[in-house]
Amino acid sequence: QVQLEESGGGLVQPGGSLRLSCVASGKIYGIKSMGWYRRVPGKQRELVAAVPSGGITNYADSVKGRFTISREDAKNAVYLQMNRLVPEDTAVYYCHALVRTEAPIMYDYDFWGRGTQVTVSS
Repeated sequence: QVQLEESGGGLVQPGGSLRLSCVASGKIYGIKSMGWYRRVPGKQRELVAAVPSGGITNYADSVKGRFTISREDAKNAVYLQMNRLVPEDTAVYYCHALVRTEAPIMYDYDFWGRGTQVTVSS
């Protein structure tokens, strides 16, 4: 099985910064894509940013120019640097990875972290 462990959430004032980290562990044969989603209570989960292997990074329009996603393949890790945070960024942030593993057959499976709370408030 594959696990995603997130860290880095918390409370920050408007205009501040946070950095989220996510590390994948387990029986991993390859990671096709890693990214971050977020969910506000009462709304659907939405893509924040994603970076496929060898592909083009994708950002939600609302975070372009403020957030930066990066991967560290040697560590099976993905990071989200969030700058100039605004109250509308308040949400639970989830790490996602499309991982090639045996579960039970060799295939690309979706895995999710448990989520980390980000609160932007003065």
